[in-house]
Amino acid sequence: MIIAALLVLAAGTYLLKAAGPLLSAGRQLPERARTIADLLPAALLAALVASQTLGDGTALALDARALGVAAAGIAVVFRAPFAVVVLVGAVITAAARALGVA
Repeated sequence: MIIAALLVLAAGTYLLKAAGPLLSAGRQLPERARTIADLLPAALLAALVASQTLGDGTALALDARALGVAAAGIAVVFRAPFAVVVLVGAVITAAARALGVA
C-alpha cells in the first residue's frame, strides 16, 4: 500500500513538473512575473532560515542558533565568501552551545 502511494506521488510530481514547459509552449512570462519569480527562491530560503532558527514548536526561541545566524549575517555584510559565512555561523553556534546558551 505504501509503495503504491509513493509511486502515485512520484508520478504526480513528475507530471506536475513536466506540465509547466509543455503547457507554456515557448511563451514568455510577463516582465513583472519574471521579476517576482526570480525573487521567490531567496524569499523562501529566508523564511525557512527564520522559521528553523527562531521557531521552537509554537514559541519563539532565541538561542545559540540565532547567534549563529546573526554572526553569519554579519559575515555576509562584510562580503565574506560563502564557505566562510557557513563556517562562521557553525563556529559561533557551537561556541554558544559550549558556553551553555541553550
